This record gives sequence, C-alpha cells and structure tokens, in this order.
Amino acid sequence: MSTNQTPATAGAAAKSGSDSVVIIPMYNERENAAAIIEAVLALPVRFDVLVVDDNSPDGTAAIVKEKMERHPGRVMIIERAGKLGLGTAYIEGFRRALDEGYEYIFEMDADFSHNPQDLLKLREAVASGEMDMAVGSRYLTGVNVVNWPMGRVLMSYFASKYVRLITGMPVCDTTAGFACYRAEVLRTMELDKIRFKGYAFQIEMKFTAHKCGFRVGEVPIVFVNRVLGTSKMSTGIFGEALFGVIQLKIDSWRRKYPRKPGA
Repeated sequence: MSTNQTPATAGAAAKSGSDSVVIIPMYNERENAAAIIEAVLALPVRFDVLVVDDNSPDGTAAIVKEKMERHPGRVMIIERAGKLGLGTAYIEGFRRALDEGYEYIFEMDADFSHNPQDLLKLREAVASGEMDMAVGSRYLTGVNVVNWPMGRVLMSYFASKYVRLITGMPVCDTTAGFACYRAEVLRTMELDKIRFKGYAFQIEMKFTAHKCGFRVGEVPIVFVNRVLGTSKMSTGIFGEALFGVIQLKIDSWRRKYPRKPGA
C-alpha cells in the first residue's frame, strides 16, 4: 500500500489501477478532446481522465465516449444538461473523484494551455508531502505566458496581485486553473459552500484550502494560449473575480472553516 493512501482510498485506487484522476471540463472541444485525453493517458505515471461535458453541441461527448471504449476504466464522463458554469463542473467532478477513491485529484483545461507533462510535477509536489494543494503557476518565476495579447497578460497578472493583496494568500497565481489536490483537502472543504461559478471559483478554492489550514504551494509552468477551439474567457468572468474577492474576504471574517485534520 502506498504511504500516501488511507486503507479506504487504497482499495478504490487499486480497483481503477490509478490513484490519480484529471478532471477536464469541456464545452465545444471537439478539436482538442481526443488529443488531450491521449496525452494524459500516455504519461509514464498512470492518470485516469474524468471529462465533465456541458451538452456540447459539437459532439465532444461522442469523442470522449469513443475514448472510453478504447481505454476501458481509464476514461469517464459526466454529461450535464447545459452550460452550468466552470465551478459547478469541477464540484461535480470532485465529488465523483472522491467517490471513486482517488488520492490525487487534478484540474486541467482541455485546450493544451496546460502541458500534460506538468501533471507529473504537480503530483510529485503533493505526493512528496511538500504541499496539500499544488498550483501550476504562471507567475511564480516571472510571467510565463505564451501567445496571449499583452492586455490579457497584464489583466491576469495584476488580477492575481490584487487577489493576493485582498486575501493574504501566499500564492502568486491566484487565478490559475491548473492544480493538484490531495483528496483530504476536498473531503475537508465544504464543497456545497463554494459559490462562485466562473473565474472566481479558482480563487475561492485556493482561499478555502488556505483557510482550512492546508499547505497551498506553487509549481512553475509555462502557459500557452490555445491553438484550436474558442476561448471561454470574457470580461464578465474577470469582473466576477475582481469584485467577488472582496465579498469572499468579508465573508471569511464571520465564517468558521473546517480545519485540516490534526491542524
């Protein structure tokens, strides 16, 4: 049995053959779906894939199901009725991953803006005991973003600075969407109290993990803008993050957070 597994999670992980699952929300990602799944499955450490599809009209779900047939037990899908928000997609994915008994649970985009090879670095940071949540950081060692317009780079960079200032989190890339959680983090968090659905969801997850007493750390990555498909980013999503973080901080003054076991 791995030293990083409890008896309960060890049985479930052995059943699937993996202790790690990558949750990938998808909406109209037919250009990327097959390639990103195969790239994750080809890594030297076994990662399973859980896709959360929001009823993509372009046939994304059919491509995922084809991969499920080709790789039985390694690819899963949650199909939802429509576009219900990034945050709710991840929450459903987290609950499924915890039910399946995975020990290391990842967030990753479908469009190759996150390099699948970096999953190995994130997993190692958590499996080694160095961190409870490892964030793939664009800004830990400068600005490591490729092919974004300068305006968007500046908006993202200073949004993270602003969030760090307001929340006090020791995280440089507060809005990053590439991360690895130890299962204990997600089991301890009250997932039903995570309220943001868009860009601010990523901030709320890091902030909540931090307030629960978990070690939230960063691993430097290079973020590359998507080549295929259409970005889901909008100014409204940024607005939710900028204004929502103030309310998040205010709410934290009167909320009692569950604590990391043993903390």
